[in-house]
Amino acid sequence: MNDKKIRAARLEDCSEIADICVSSLGYNCSRELVCKKLAVIDNNRERVFVAVSNGKVVGFVHSEKYDVLYFETLVNILGIAVAKDYKHEGIGRMLMLAVEEWARQIGAVGIRLNSGETRTEAHKFYRSMGFDDEKMQIRFNKTF
Repeated sequence: MNDKKIRAARLEDCSEIADICVSSLGYNCSRELVCKKLAVIDNNRERVFVAVSNGKVVGFVHSEKYDVLYFETLVNILGIAVAKDYKHEGIGRMLMLAVEEWARQIGAVGIRLNSGETRTEAHKFYRSMGFDDEKMQIRFNKTF
């Protein structure tokens, strides 16, 4: 039996979250970095949910309250990923619904996210969840 549930991320989930970031998103991040970031999550402003299947973390979503002067409160998805062996099992949908519930609890009017141009499968998933691709943007970065 495959027991799937969503819960708040815990510090002991760092290794599995880091593995998912590397294998599913292609981000070169370490367990230490994920642990450092997870240890200081501000639960008034952010939520990290994990999907657990038979005791193993198989997906996560990181979201934050998004407040700007020029629009009502939204929730911003900062990252979402499901382990490759668990894709197409409804886990991404469960994670997004957890964020949606939190967004409603804090009075947000909606959810926003950015997705890389090449992540076409993710785009299909977001559209299936009711998201519209509102506009194209160019992202600018400056590193120090």
